[in-house]
Amino acid sequence: MPSADSVHAAAHRLRGVAHRTPAITSRTLDERTGARVFLKCENLQRMGAFKFRGAYNALVQLDAEQRRAGVVTFSSGNHAQAVALAGRLLGIRTAIVMPVDAPSAKIEATRGYGAEVILYDRARENREEIARRLQGERGMMLIPPYDHADVIAGQGTAALELLEETGALDVLLAPCGGGGLLSGSALAARDQAPGCQVIGVEPDTADDATRSFQTGVLHTTENPPTVADGLRTPSLGSLTWPLVREHVSEMRTVPDSGIIEAMRFLWTRTKLVVEPSGAVPVAALLAAGNEFRDVRVGVILSGGNVDLATACALFGT
Repeated sequence: MPSADSVHAAAHRLRGVAHRTPAITSRTLDERTGARVFLKCENLQRMGAFKFRGAYNALVQLDAEQRRAGVVTFSSGNHAQAVALAGRLLGIRTAIVMPVDAPSAKIEATRGYGAEVILYDRARENREEIARRLQGERGMMLIPPYDHADVIAGQGTAALELLEETGALDVLLAPCGGGGLLSGSALAARDQAPGCQVIGVEPDTADDATRSFQTGVLHTTENPPTVADGLRTPSLGSLTWPLVREHVSEMRTVPDSGIIEAMRFLWTRTKLVVEPSGAVPVAALLAAGNEFRDVRVGVILSGGNVDLATACALFGT
């Protein structure tokens, strides 16, 4: 099980490889919420999302034989690009199982980093089964997108950097899909700022983690309809679920309309290109009104990989 020590070790491995992304502020956002808000810009990370942290931390620890075998994974986009880029940097062959309806920009970028892309139909096929079949047939190492100790530890370095730069925060908001970023962030927060309230946020149509958190029983969802394509995971994992239960303070949900509005705010007022999944915690912050008045709030903007045509269509709704 990953720990705060794992996050610190990952930070050491990533030093000089991953970008130390900026934490910016917005007077307009502070005025709207009454809070002092710090935005951790993982949309400016290598390949455009926090996922590079976990992928590189996992792949760099493979031994020579495992590297020769290559790596297979499954992803709707950002983990796909992250594994592909990490593989290119480390000289490791990669094969990525991606849904045929994934954003074209993410599919093209994954291929551009040198990975073999295997497309599948979400409605008829199971991505994990395809990946495990490839693992068996080719002898490749399977590095899943969130339920992996080294991936979780790597993702936690984003929150670690944020807290090192800002000092103790009262609240930390992070998006939640499979829970890798959220659980890793919670580990970092408990270590750096024990009093920090860690809040996970997901779309209201993909609320499996929220239902799990509230009931204490793991819930699942299947292909939830949401603009936040990076958060369409079926459930928390065997590692992330207990970490979320133990270290996360609260779960919240936001509607797609709120996600789009948060995305529009970030594009127009902060000049940051943020994808729908990355805008989810800002949607929760804006929906909270003055709940966080006079509170120091950290927000992880998880990524910025979005098709321009898709963004324009969303803003036109």
